[in-house]
Amino acid sequence: MKKAGKKSPAQRPKRYTILDEMMASPTEPLPLAWKTYQLTRMYEGLAAMEKAPSPTTDDWRVVSDAVNLMETLIETMQVCEDSSGLLMDAITAMAHAGRRNTAGGAIRLDGAGIQAVRAVLEDYAALLDVLPARAMIRCHRLTEKRLHELLDGKRKPHDVEVTSL
Repeated sequence: MKKAGKKSPAQRPKRYTILDEMMASPTEPLPLAWKTYQLTRMYEGLAAMEKAPSPTTDDWRVVSDAVNLMETLIETMQVCEDSSGLLMDAITAMAHAGRRNTAGGAIRLDGAGIQAVRAVLEDYAALLDVLPARAMIRCHRLTEKRLHELLDGKRKPHDVEVTSL
């Protein structure tokens, strides 16, 4: 018998499929409207975590998604590198913000966390302009797969925490 509300791996919806990846352009970047929407959501989430009176868990999720996507581009796909060394700082900052929320506080980043996350988002934005759509869809697929693995308890040594927000 399973707990109510907990989805099994087969029930978890997947946003991107292998067909989406194959149909995406192998040479052209993602369409401008798609990039603009994604980056706007991510920067709005970061701004809310910095300044809003009550940042939401959705703000945390969209920023966390950006950090996770960069982790996939760097660690799994190896299409770029973390020359600034801020990726792990951003991951840690997001985990601390999540823990603060579960302890009853606001979802906030400290000063160093803001700088690290902002730098990672800027790197991600720059990559969106140069990487082909197919690579970005693959990145989304692999990130989604990794998040499902984490939810199933399959951790890697560098994993910080999965916070239920």
